[in-house]
Amino acid sequence: MNSTPAIRSFVRRQGRISNAQARALETLLPRYGIPYREAVLNLHEVFQRDAAKIFEIGFGMGEATAHIARTHPENDYLCSDVHTPGIGSLLKLIAEFDLNNIRIIQHDAVEILQHMLASQSLDGAHIFFPDPWPKKRHHKRRLLQTSFIYLLHDRLKPGGYIHAATDWQEYATHILNVLEAHPGLVNTAQDFAEKPAYRPTTKFEQRGLKLSHGVWDILFKKE
Repeated sequence: MNSTPAIRSFVRRQGRISNAQARALETLLPRYGIPYREAVLNLHEVFQRDAAKIFEIGFGMGEATAHIARTHPENDYLCSDVHTPGIGSLLKLIAEFDLNNIRIIQHDAVEILQHMLASQSLDGAHIFFPDPWPKKRHHKRRLLQTSFIYLLHDRLKPGGYIHAATDWQEYATHILNVLEAHPGLVNTAQDFAEKPAYRPTTKFEQRGLKLSHGVWDILFKKE
């Protein structure tokens, strides 16, 4: 029997939910949340308009997600995460900035891609600061591996993009190599990309930069 664990887009961990997050979950998740189910979504019906659809995998506490959605109202953002405090935090930001171009699925992104998103339904994918699994024996748990990229590539429209960012140099090189090996993807840069203007610098990232930690952006497009 194969004992290799399935690749997942998250690590389970506990987190304290604030009262404000709990209120947001109770009052806003029914409006902005989409229950996971093994049925393909019609994204134009979900957002009630014809616009570019970006899939965001893991959004932490949601600050970057809300900023991107607020500054790019012409796009729609389908966001996946499993951590309840972060989902509550993003819901608060959605209400604060009156954002109608974000929807949230509280579930594993791999299964969302497999069962809820049709082939060639996405215009882009954001994967910012995924768990690097730094220990060599844990590398098989990394999200950005060949099988996942083939799945994500299928869900992208021609010309759609994959934008990953990480502060772990070895993982950045791994991601670059995996994407370069895919025959249907083209690097938009010579090597690593300049940080696109739409991706804000997070508080976590700012602290790292002050300590001279690097951040690497990788940006590929589907042919």
